[in-house]
Amino acid sequence: WRFTLDVPIAMPFLQHCRKRDLRETLYRAYVTRASDGETDNAPLIDEILALRRERASLLGYTSYAEVSLTSKMAMGVEAVEEMFETLREASWEAGNRDLDDLRELATKSGQQEPLAQWDAAFWSERLRESRFDFTDEDLRPYFSLDRVLDGLFSLCHRLFGITVEAADGQAPIWHEDVRYFIVHDEQQNERAGFYLDPYSRPETKRGGAWMNECLVRCRIDGQLQLPVAHLICNSTPPVGDRPSLMTFREVETLFHEFGHGLQHMMTTVEHADASGINGVEWDAVELPSQFMENWCYHRPTLLGIARHYETGEVLPEDLFEKLCRARTYRAGSLMLRQLNFGMLDMHLHHQFDPAGEDTVLEVQQRIAEQTSPLPPLPENRFLCGFQHIFAGGYAAGYYSYKWAEVLS
Repeated sequence: WRFTLDVPIAMPFLQHCRKRDLRETLYRAYVTRASDGETDNAPLIDEILALRRERASLLGYTSYAEVSLTSKMAMGVEAVEEMFETLREASWEAGNRDLDDLRELATKSGQQEPLAQWDAAFWSERLRESRFDFTDEDLRPYFSLDRVLDGLFSLCHRLFGITVEAADGQAPIWHEDVRYFIVHDEQQNERAGFYLDPYSRPETKRGGAWMNECLVRCRIDGQLQLPVAHLICNSTPPVGDRPSLMTFREVETLFHEFGHGLQHMMTTVEHADASGINGVEWDAVELPSQFMENWCYHRPTLLGIARHYETGEVLPEDLFEKLCRARTYRAGSLMLRQLNFGMLDMHLHHQFDPAGEDTVLEVQQRIAEQTSPLPPLPENRFLCGFQHIFAGGYAAGYYSYKWAEVLS
């Protein structure tokens, strides 16, 4: 077997590989991506931060973070830092308890070595299985893609009065797996369309999930152009006569991306630069997506979706209760991880001086001391692969995930 460092491959490997030495090998490779030789991004990080600082100065601001926040909901850096500290204080003790639980389980299970970074995901998964007594595979038969789509569209009809209808064959597609749908309002007027490319295709398609625009709502020569979105997922494809059976996380992801799609498709603005997802404050972008995710834990909604693909049996009540309890499993640790990313991003774009004595890696270590009960390895270079803030549009904006989550 050959395992890559792509997240959809690396993370399940760290969660389930029982060979500790192999977990260590992959983990060390993962946290040192793009940090050596010709592919070392460290010099580019310094250059990017210096150029952003210079840009801010030219515009009359003291930091790039101030520039970034002028077009966002947050009133200023202080408001973001206040949110960080409020969430950090609420999560720190819980995160330490989570780590103690993992250490205890590892010791009871026969691991003689101290718990290391490459053990955390593995023992987290074992602890989750023991506490909640279910796995992704137990849930998968209840979430066929077709039923999930029916449930999602039914929810949108109840919430927004829209009707989603399959329109396969009415628009060109780029792969036989791709589907096309049309959205109608309560008066049955066509409002939008969207593509859904649901399945994983590692040979031609990158991992993850995303939504983007094909067409925006606007007027061109007096004619109204309706919005069209594309939603890309990497769910499990059908196998033989068995339909696509989704993990619960894949269900959440579909709801999440559809939330983004709704913001694009349901706009009434007819100016392209402000239509749909355009012109929305960056820290509000995740609000509709996280709002839609919350419905995955709404009893009538979920039990209306979750039926066994062979027998039609509704998801058993005990499984639903376990699923809801598992939602907050290791919530402290997961919160601290996201705060680590957000606090580091904000520090680099507000306080950090690329021409100063500190290096970005020293800043990374200091932030980790406040947010990581299990300290990172000294050679950790995850910043060299932190695409969100250096190549993905989240510079001085990673806090947006938590900002929107609080609002949602």
